[in-house]
Amino acid sequence: MPFEFTHVPGKTQPADPTAPFFYDFAETATKLSLIEDIGFQKIVVDDPAGLLTNMDIAARALDRTSSLEIVLTHWAGVIDPTVSARQLAALDAKSGGRLSLRMLSEPLNDDDAETRPVGHTVVWQRIDEYLVLLKRLWSNDRPFDHEGAFYSVSGGYVPRKGPRSVGLSIRMGGRSGTALRVAGRHADVFELTPGSLDEIRQLMERVCNAAAEHGRAGKLRFALPVRIRSEGNASCQKAVEFVGPPAQVALSLLPYAALGIEEFMIVGVDRPGGIAAAGREVIALLRNSLTRREADVPQPGAFAPRVIREARAG
Repeated sequence: MPFEFTHVPGKTQPADPTAPFFYDFAETATKLSLIEDIGFQKIVVDDPAGLLTNMDIAARALDRTSSLEIVLTHWAGVIDPTVSARQLAALDAKSGGRLSLRMLSEPLNDDDAETRPVGHTVVWQRIDEYLVLLKRLWSNDRPFDHEGAFYSVSGGYVPRKGPRSVGLSIRMGGRSGTALRVAGRHADVFELTPGSLDEIRQLMERVCNAAAEHGRAGKLRFALPVRIRSEGNASCQKAVEFVGPPAQVALSLLPYAALGIEEFMIVGVDRPGGIAAAGREVIALLRNSLTRREADVPQPGAFAPRVIREARAG
């Protein structure tokens, strides 16, 4: 089973709480090279300045890297779907397939579900329609019209599509039934929320059931945000927290991998020393442990010849 590691920058710089991770791009470019070289496959772009800044940062990050996937945090309702589809297709073409879209439920999130249920549902309905339009704009070979609850499109068409005309990989999360229904329809990667092993397993089952309603149960991958507290970061990203030396953290992640989680999102490790340590120690140790564990699992029929020979000899 292939495992991937994603770097999730903190909302602020450890050395300067007023400056976000991407504030000084010359310094950021050095970190991007380190992140790419040390063993991460992806980096999340989620700047406090918002969506338009995120798109600009994503373009610059693509220029400064060669293999790192750029996970662009995005919201429905900020840009018209037709404009957004064209801009994202252009970025995808620039990336050579190294761009993915991380849809958040701004301005509401799942914490608001109980206190503002009507608003929560409306937000996710808008996300659903937005993604339907993006996918249609990326795949259609002729203009089309659309009249929906949130968007009206006349002659919608993207003439220059990215290398993947079916569209970008979509990442989503959430816990409410409404969020899971939308994620089950659209998500390629589901970002889990922190909890016990049993709580995370139950959430994964709910997501798979929601995806199965659209014939997509086998098409989902799961990602788990992880915070290593030895860094002392200032990230506000929700994540499963681990404290201890790298070997202990790596071993602590093994039960989560056993659930079927294929991606670990390392949150808020922003200093070069912390990034390097995460790559050399936690990522390397976890990969080695998983490789050994898989090698120790007997394959069907692997020992049959020996067993037959011993039976005959007896």
